[in-house]
Amino acid sequence: MKREKKEQIVKEVSEKLQRAQGIYLTEFQGLDVAKMAELRNQFRQAGVEYKVAKNTLVKKALESVEGGDRLADGLVNTTGVALGYDDPVVPAKIIEKFGKDNEQLKFKMAAIDGSVFEADKLKELSKMLSKTENIGRMAGLVNNVISSVPMVINAVMRDLVSVIDQVAKQKQDA
Repeated sequence: MKREKKEQIVKEVSEKLQRAQGIYLTEFQGLDVAKMAELRNQFRQAGVEYKVAKNTLVKKALESVEGGDRLADGLVNTTGVALGYDDPVVPAKIIEKFGKDNEQLKFKMAAIDGSVFEADKLKELSKMLSKTENIGRMAGLVNNVISSVPMVINAVMRDLVSVIDQVAKQKQDA
């Protein structure tokens, strides 16, 4: 491969790495073409980009990413890079699920917001709530708070009326 082509690939991968919220390194050695296509399809449907490039080029591109130098340790054997742009947890969920049925896919490590996670952390990453799930939970909490406000206001008003009524009775008795 010519130097210009390598530089172009490094630049392209570097830009993608910088945009990604979650970067996952996997090893896919032993996956046949059909399984690889299935994996790529699952990633694509979830809005995750999956790239395969030479380790030396990915390593060079990682220099532009916070924590990238620590990810470079995972660049051995065949490496596929899953990039989660909208949600940093989605790639972990796909890798975990797909890896259960296809043990040739191995999780190496990940970087999310500059924090690096080793291979033994995939289960925890995959159990984290996705961005959509977090938004849904927050909306539910806000809804619960908003729906309870009228009840609280009614209770406060009722108690206030009761206190005023008690003060009025005490003044009449005196």
